Amino acid sequence: MKQIEQHASFGGSQEVWQHASSTLGVDMDFAVYLPPQAKQGPCPVLYWLSGLTCNEQNFITKAGAQGYAAKHGVILVAPDSSPRGEGVADDEAYDLGQGAGFYLNATREPWAKHYRMYDYITQELPALVDAHFPTTTARGISGHSMGGHGALVIALRNPGMFRSVSAFSPVVAPSQVPWGEKAFSAYLGDDRDEWKQWDAAALVPDASERLPLLVDQGDADNFLDEQLRPQLLQQACEAAGHPLTLRMQPGYDHSYYFIASFIGEHIAHHAKAMKA
Repeated sequence: MKQIEQHASFGGSQEVWQHASSTLGVDMDFAVYLPPQAKQGPCPVLYWLSGLTCNEQNFITKAGAQGYAAKHGVILVAPDSSPRGEGVADDEAYDLGQGAGFYLNATREPWAKHYRMYDYITQELPALVDAHFPTTTARGISGHSMGGHGALVIALRNPGMFRSVSAFSPVVAPSQVPWGEKAFSAYLGDDRDEWKQWDAAALVPDASERLPLLVDQGDADNFLDEQLRPQLLQQACEAAGHPLTLRMQPGYDHSYYFIASFIGEHIAHHAKAMKA
């Protein structure tokens, strides 16, 4: 593992590291913000999963999260959103292939060899972070759009792994919207029953842990009605008695301006849960 960036930030350190991923079969970059409290001892970790077309840079340069992480003593980890590089399957469209991993384990060729982001986020990356940085056992997970989908699905499928979960503008029911239908058909094939294990709205009814879900969604988001459809998650949670806080934010769109406006509240939410 080698460091490729380091910047002083709010008394802490914003870093980017690269390592050879055995899960994905490529070199992967991930960002880590170490708050000033990490110099004194272990801190809880909040994982951030980014959306379509993004890599580890979008969150650390646009969200304005470092100051809030420094205030609450939280380590931030932001991985890339997919495997990348020569020999990694790709597509000309922005919503499939590199930059569009959907945080699942692909089972169909040519994607299955490298597209195992679920295993990477739930196994390899946390083990690497815990081995190299001063972490406690407390973890939270959050994300945006495709990454919000990833955060919800990963939290729902791994009871006990996270103390908190939140999402901005998540794809809550990918089995029922064009982005998800396209990606799932390519990565998983045509069996829609198999898709359900990667669909937050479909996972809620059988979730063994009632971890509260915090979702912020802008009502001026141009993807709201076609791709995001938060009401589908709301309906599933109401039917299952699963705790959900869905906040429709007037006037906000799908951009990082939206994320930056509420990231402080999300980090405070996670910090409270992780330090409880």
